[in-house]
Amino acid sequence: MVELFRSNDPVLLSYVQALLKDAGIEAVLLDGHTSVLEGSINAIQRRLMVLRDDEAAAKQVLREADLGVGQT
Repeated sequence: MVELFRSNDPVLLSYVQALLKDAGIEAVLLDGHTSVLEGSINAIQRRLMVLRDDEAAAKQVLREADLGVGQT
């Protein structure tokens, strides 16, 4: 798996996951529990991961949504 997107914004992460799902790309959210444990002060960003085979298509979805690629 490769990191596609990283953010502290749960709404944005949910939106990106929905865009990927609509495109048939499965994404996994990492660090969600760690973020909660640190008190939800947004010190730890959550990472959205995709399969390496889906990376190019997933980056295209982000570009088409004007979200950038590798945005932090």
